[in-house]
Amino acid sequence: MNKRHALVAAALAGLCASSAASAADHAAGAAGDKEKCYGVAKAGQNDCASSDGAHSCAGQAASDKLPTEWAYVAKGTCEQAGGALKPVKAGKKAAPAKQLS
Repeated sequence: MNKRHALVAAALAGLCASSAASAADHAAGAAGDKEKCYGVAKAGQNDCASSDGAHSCAGQAASDKLPTEWAYVAKGTCEQAGGALKPVKAGKKAAPAKQLS
């Protein structure tokens, strides 16, 4: 290995280490001053899997404010934003809107 390869390897190792540290900081911060809030995520901006199993990844919410999608919010602000701290149970669907005749 020459000096150039060693420098590239060192730079990549540094990037990986800082990325892992920032991910750990994010997880620790999310657990400390944040809470999961269901029903407030915008389309494509959910933080992780849906509570009904529709998908298993962040960023896959199909539309805004689905009750099965969640995002981290500051503690104590979820219900003020129109969300809920608990997910909709799997298989439970929202009642359809009544039509006026």
